[in-house]
Amino acid sequence: MINIYEVHETNEMIQHENLDVRTITMGIGLLDCVDSDIDELNRKIYEKITNCARNLVKTGQEIEAEYGIPIVNKRISVTPIALVGASACRTKDDFVSIAKTLDKAAHEVGVNFLGGYSALVSKHMTKAERLLIESIPEALASTERVCSSINVGSTRTGINMDAVRLMGTIVKKTAERTKDSGSIGCAKLVVFCNAPDDNPFMAGAFHGVTEGDCVINVGVSGPGVVKHALESVHGESFEVLCETIKKTAFKVTRVGQLVAAEASRRLGVKFGIIDLSLAPTPAVGDSVADILEQMGLESVGAPGTTAALALLNDQVKKGGVMASSYVGGLSGAFIPVSEDQGMINAVNNGLLTLEKLEAMTCVCSVGLDMIAIPGDVSEHTISGIIADEMAIGMVNSKTTAVRVIPVIGKTIGDSVEFGGLLGTAPVMPVNRASCEEFVSRKGLIPAPIHSFKN
Repeated sequence: MINIYEVHETNEMIQHENLDVRTITMGIGLLDCVDSDIDELNRKIYEKITNCARNLVKTGQEIEAEYGIPIVNKRISVTPIALVGASACRTKDDFVSIAKTLDKAAHEVGVNFLGGYSALVSKHMTKAERLLIESIPEALASTERVCSSINVGSTRTGINMDAVRLMGTIVKKTAERTKDSGSIGCAKLVVFCNAPDDNPFMAGAFHGVTEGDCVINVGVSGPGVVKHALESVHGESFEVLCETIKKTAFKVTRVGQLVAAEASRRLGVKFGIIDLSLAPTPAVGDSVADILEQMGLESVGAPGTTAALALLNDQVKKGGVMASSYVGGLSGAFIPVSEDQGMINAVNNGLLTLEKLEAMTCVCSVGLDMIAIPGDVSEHTISGIIADEMAIGMVNSKTTAVRVIPVIGKTIGDSVEFGGLLGTAPVMPVNRASCEEFVSRKGLIPAPIHSFKN
């Protein structure tokens, strides 16, 4: 039973430590919308989404008001559109029409983002999947709330280097197509290895084919809460440090469990998972970098950063899994640059590089996230960055992702303002040595030997 002390403690977390439910995400299956006629397909998609999600935002607002728990975003994820549109789409424009339908539905029900303009091509690509991928620059430029993700590798299948090479080109074209708004299209595009199909966080969310027809997934975030808790154990042993993080993660996850259960009950939709991810915001005091520095680093990026992040990620998961029977998604720590003021400061002070961020992705929950790079970086270099990150995920049997933004017209030392949760990104230097010959090889990088576990 919850006692009055725990109620007061939770209120303190919300009011002074930036605790929030980052998102309620409704996953909606669209396989029953499949049709060979593109107009009929779009009609079915729009009706299915607006019918399922018509009360999503209202319900989130009611729970927020009743319990006093901030719910920052209400979102939707859908079945990967490459699967849904395969029968009807003959051209890139056909797929773009679906993106516009998704955007229209998102506006109608009032959600912040809709994810699932996606394809899963970790081994090979169908004609429809290639068409969807090639349509991404126009789809993201002509919509406001649609997010796209492409899974190009997995521990079981290896890395589809044909898709990696193509995605380098697509990222660059998306940057060009949205250059008038800071190349923001790339902020809505993620390339994955081992993508989870129950992820509530954008831009990588999609509704997996193993999911039910409609589910509620909740993402909780509390970097400020963890930092505040660690202030009280300054100089203590690693054992005390770990216990403090675990206990704090448990409390944060319980808040998410409450919201998820209420949203599920009120909407009459099955509860999916709680994703406990320390996802920062540009707000002061809501930074993963601040947690690492509270552990004893002078700055994120200093020697010891990767070890500190590994400790944090593991203890967050251990604490969260004890607080809910259904923890999933990406649970752990995110390290986006533009969304974390501590990371931005470290980059501006020359203490955090792209190479160090790549090392940190070996032990965090996602990967290279919201990183602005010069707009003249070649598509082959972008493909090489993607390939490196996919290899980390494949070999370590973990989810990794790349969301880099080649900002057209910007160079090292500049910054780009995205606004809202996307924040401000300093443009970071990139190694310019060519990898064109390597990424231009055709075929797959094979799965590692330890993938054969059956």
